[in-house]
Amino acid sequence: MRVELNSVRVTLIGDHNPVAAAALVALRANGATVNDLASKVPDILVVSLPLLPVEGYAPDPLLQGARTTGAQMVERGNGRIVFLASAMAGMPTRRHATFSVGMAALVATVRTLAMECGPRVLVNAVGVGAVGEPLVAGDATMLSHASIKRSGTVQEVTDTLLFFCDPLNTYTTGQMLSVDGGWSVGYGRNF
Repeated sequence: MRVELNSVRVTLIGDHNPVAAAALVALRANGATVNDLASKVPDILVVSLPLLPVEGYAPDPLLQGARTTGAQMVERGNGRIVFLASAMAGMPTRRHATFSVGMAALVATVRTLAMECGPRVLVNAVGVGAVGEPLVAGDATMLSHASIKRSGTVQEVTDTLLFFCDPLNTYTTGQMLSVDGGWSVGYGRNF
């Protein structure tokens, strides 16, 4: 996927993992300037939450950071916030119940921020399923419930992130798009 991001400033906050690193590479390759030190309000804020289950994880500091930046973007008049999170944000799992609860806070934050920051600031999330070999996101048991029956690739996740960052995308906000091979739709069928 190719998008025009020249003169766009990007800041990443949160978890540094292979998906987040690839997202920054993809954004740079499309013309964005990446600055982890947020000296100015970025045009795009990427908020990276853990993609592998972490028991006891509480996303509150990152979500608050996104809220603060969102308010600054509203004051400026434009911006985008894209969260990278586990697909467990939208479909909890018994094996990782505590982690699922922490991730679920993300979905409410995305929707609330989209309402608060609209119409000029778009807020979305990429829900990442089982990705990589070895896995850099998700849980191996997700694969037995995924329609596609394979691990996703980091490239598939970054293409989705680029869709949310694309200046031509002007009408999608408040959404979490799960890049999970159909896990979130197939998971419930076994219960």
